[in-house]
Amino acid sequence: MADTEKWTGDWRNQTSITEFILLGFGDLQELQTPLFLLFLVIYIVTMTGNILIIALVVADQHLHTPMYLFLGNLSCLETCYSSTILPRMLASLLTGDRTISVPGCVAQLDFFGSLVAVECCLLSAMSYDRYLAICKPLHYAALMNGSICFRLAAGSWVSGFVACTVTACWISQMTFCGPDEIDHFFCDYAPLVKLSCSDTRLMALVTFLFSSILTLPPFLLTLASYVCIITTIHRIPSTAGRQKAFSTCSSHLIVVTLYYGTLIIVYLLPDTDTLRDLHKALSLFYTVLTPLANPLIYSLRNREVKEALRKAASEAMNLITNSKLFCM
Repeated sequence: MADTEKWTGDWRNQTSITEFILLGFGDLQELQTPLFLLFLVIYIVTMTGNILIIALVVADQHLHTPMYLFLGNLSCLETCYSSTILPRMLASLLTGDRTISVPGCVAQLDFFGSLVAVECCLLSAMSYDRYLAICKPLHYAALMNGSICFRLAAGSWVSGFVACTVTACWISQMTFCGPDEIDHFFCDYAPLVKLSCSDTRLMALVTFLFSSILTLPPFLLTLASYVCIITTIHRIPSTAGRQKAFSTCSSHLIVVTLYYGTLIIVYLLPDTDTLRDLHKALSLFYTVLTPLANPLIYSLRNREVKEALRKAASEAMNLITNSKLFCM
């Protein structure tokens, strides 16, 4: 009790800071311009690819199925994901200004944490959809219709944002009295909370419970779904049948592996000085590269998406040709 009172008195005598410094990738001045150009290209390609998938899912009647409605939600999430991290990073690389206000940092953490939780839930819903399509094809229409698909997608968004916003509101009430440097390229939970001079023990427990509820069950559901899917595919007698069944879920399996693989490695690695650069490098995979890879994976490996893209490109070319003829 005496220690707590002493600790409380110590931080009350200190001045609260109003902004943080994101150290990012260090003081490598010669790499600022190449990194800016690299991340700018990644951001443009990511936004273009994901918005294109959203447009195809909305416009093409053949893609109005649960699998592609989930894919549209995932692409919408990836655009939000990239816009939460990359614009701030690009501004920092361009201007050299690494500061971010405390409310801005908490807001970035809120959106980032919420989107991580939503993606875990969406990926598990998509894996459940593939499980029903492959393992229970005769019951698929009854077990996965438009209404159920909407509820699963809406539940993913609502649960992710509600849980993480509660935590973010709690963090916003904390006092930060220095140091003011965050050794990361965005406001992640662990490095931010370390800078607080408030008592974070109860919040850490609540955050752990929320994180466990929103990530562990979806991960286990995804894992169980693919165990059943792979077992069912293995039982198909013909090679052509196995290839056709696997092709319907291979894109999603690649995305799940990339996302959960890097996420688990990052948050299971001990937070030490020697591993901090590796931690940041791996964080780039699920914050920057995964949103970039998703539209490429789904467009290159999915026959329906490629067909819809070909159809949209053909209609666009016809429209351009007709407009030129009209102008003549």
